Amino acid sequence: MPRSFRIVCRPEHVGLVEELLRAEGHVFAPEPFFPLARRMEEEPAPLGASVAAAFGLIYIQDRSSMLAPLLLQPPQGGTVLDMCASPGSKTGLLAQLVGPTGMVLANEPNPRRLATLRQNITALNLIQVATCGRPGQELPLPEALFTHIQLDPPCSGWGTVERNPRVLEMWPEHKLGPLVALQRELLRKAATLLAPGGRLLYSTCTTNPAENREQVRWAEEHLGLRPVPLHPLPGFEQSHAWSEARSVALSSALGEEDGCLHVHTGAGEGQGFFFAALTCFEASPATSKDRREGSAALESSGRPHGGRGRKKNDASGTVIRPGEFPDLEDVAWEHLPPGELREFNGRVVFLPEPALSQGLALPPSLGWRGFDMGRLTGQTFRLNPRLRLLLPEYKPGQGLNLDDVRDLRKLLQGQSLDLPSGAATGLSGRARGTIRERARGPMGSRIGLYWRGLPLGWATVKGGRCLWSPK
Repeated sequence: MPRSFRIVCRPEHVGLVEELLRAEGHVFAPEPFFPLARRMEEEPAPLGASVAAAFGLIYIQDRSSMLAPLLLQPPQGGTVLDMCASPGSKTGLLAQLVGPTGMVLANEPNPRRLATLRQNITALNLIQVATCGRPGQELPLPEALFTHIQLDPPCSGWGTVERNPRVLEMWPEHKLGPLVALQRELLRKAATLLAPGGRLLYSTCTTNPAENREQVRWAEEHLGLRPVPLHPLPGFEQSHAWSEARSVALSSALGEEDGCLHVHTGAGEGQGFFFAALTCFEASPATSKDRREGSAALESSGRPHGGRGRKKNDASGTVIRPGEFPDLEDVAWEHLPPGELREFNGRVVFLPEPALSQGLALPPSLGWRGFDMGRLTGQTFRLNPRLRLLLPEYKPGQGLNLDDVRDLRKLLQGQSLDLPSGAATGLSGRARGTIRERARGPMGSRIGLYWRGLPLGWATVKGGRCLWSPK
């Protein structure tokens, strides 16, 4: 089965990312269902070990897995809840769909998987993603809060059998009761969080009817949700909807009568997936306890502080302004979407504006976290080196612009590169100077790293040499 991936960068840099992949011998073709999706045709070395992957410019994802966010159809600037998010494959695509002015709240209850989710989101520079780590069925959020919800719950994974032959042994049918029950708990919670007229996309990577169509039927009967017809996207026209009443694969790509879509592995389109879009026409009846908790959460969240100067709030951190740090004057802060920078115990995070607005106002009781921007020690703000988003467009003499992909490989392998003596850091004011002049401190300094003008991240300069570390 061919490997697929997404390009993750600013629109003007897509061609450079493709050029970087080709420089390492990779051959690929566009996928018809999403402009930034590609399918591998020749892979001389593992794609996951490529330079583009190391700098977070691509994300490897099964092509049928990409369908869930695309079928959810969140609008540009929209706000989405991803209830079971790790490792972040669908979260990342959702973030690309809503764009920098939107927001995705990605929830993952397992601490290790939550850490993986955050690492992936940071590497991809998806600054519009906020994360939290609560059981999805217990999210302390007001009801009817989201117009778009993605629910990809834990499942038996029978659709992955071609890649994981033991999955049927790990999850035989007689052991699936707890999974089915959990899926219903998550569906019930999703129904309370879905705004009237909103869209809930339920998906699994299993072929088990009890986790698929039967769950949709249960949601119709017990939660007041209604299916929305799904149409296959370009490149998936040979998929078949499954009619349980006749127990045969329909010849058409979609069973309009039940609104569900099933991608089969036999069609060579990716791993097996089930999709159902659901909506509600009025607020789902919530328990009085849910209503009390929701109201209390909104009240406790309060109105966020503005970004003018530092202001301390124990629950919301300290609001900071980028202009406070003279050594970072030439960082491209204008690339940040609407939102705020706040400090929490030395960690600086970006909080998207939708998470702070009165329309959403995520409560502190949720324990949510914004995007990791770096560390603040005294008056020294050390940027997250992966923040290529904040690199200005390359200009000769500012930053390090490499032409040979082999030099990038050396940096990724822990080697250092000698730097041109005349190259400047690109910082202004009292921070300006050549690389060699600024590299005298024990911690070194930061410099923008580029490949043929493609922003990659912030490298460290020590003793006139350049090193790369993602931490």
